[in-house]
Amino acid sequence: MGITDAAAARPGLLIAPLAALILMAAEYVVARLTKSDSYDLGESAASLVIAVGHRVTTALTAGAIGLPIAWVYQHRLLDIPPYHPASLAALFLGVEFCYYWHHVAMHKVKWFWATHAVHHTATKLNLTAAIRLGWGGNFSGGILFYLPLVWLGFAPAAVFATMAIGLFYQFFLHVARAPRLGPLEWVLNTPRHHHVHHASNDPCLDKNFGSVLIVFDRLFGTFADAPADEPLRFGLKGSEAPTRQPLAAALAGWGEIARGLWNAGSWRGRWQALFGPPTSPA
Repeated sequence: MGITDAAAARPGLLIAPLAALILMAAEYVVARLTKSDSYDLGESAASLVIAVGHRVTTALTAGAIGLPIAWVYQHRLLDIPPYHPASLAALFLGVEFCYYWHHVAMHKVKWFWATHAVHHTATKLNLTAAIRLGWGGNFSGGILFYLPLVWLGFAPAAVFATMAIGLFYQFFLHVARAPRLGPLEWVLNTPRHHHVHHASNDPCLDKNFGSVLIVFDRLFGTFADAPADEPLRFGLKGSEAPTRQPLAAALAGWGEIARGLWNAGSWRGRWQALFGPPTSPA
């Protein structure tokens, strides 16, 4: 892309963030008019700062994934046609499958949780919580879960585009008022399912990991409906995470790793500090 093309593309890059801000503002106004307690202005402001940090760290670490992706694609098994309907369907299912296991790892392994933990620190679930994303950037190694698709022969650009579609869909899963979607809830990940994922109630912990689809949760036993006898509580279980302090919230997961390494008295302890289960699940 040349300088002129890049300049022409800049307005397009602003459309998605601007649309997200408008939707957040609209949801906040509705919450105020209906006297809902689904928003905390201090927490939402912190989420906006965290989102900026996420964009910066992701951009700064973009080079960390370029070489491995290029190397794997150079040694791919097949040349899969990018625009054939069967290829698109296979890629969509492949990305959904890889995302499911990536998301499971983000909850089960401290190294991945360090980046993901901040997303679960919000105590009010609304659209601003959707942009409360980690500062680990590409350095955290999440791309490893998607390299098998590139190795099979799916073009990296197609893989990233499909991942982006899933992330766009997930933005709406954080809406404060979760509607019932009937039979679609058997197949799709819906706001009701994602509210359960964010809840810290015991029956909700480590449930509903899907991106667009909920089918892999149903297949692998990680699906849960909202408990009928108690309201959902959001935030990290057993943790006083600083929800209104952007820097402290964004670095909470990495702080857990640092403390674990400092206190570890053996190589086994250091391994547990890096790759053991998190102490504050969500």
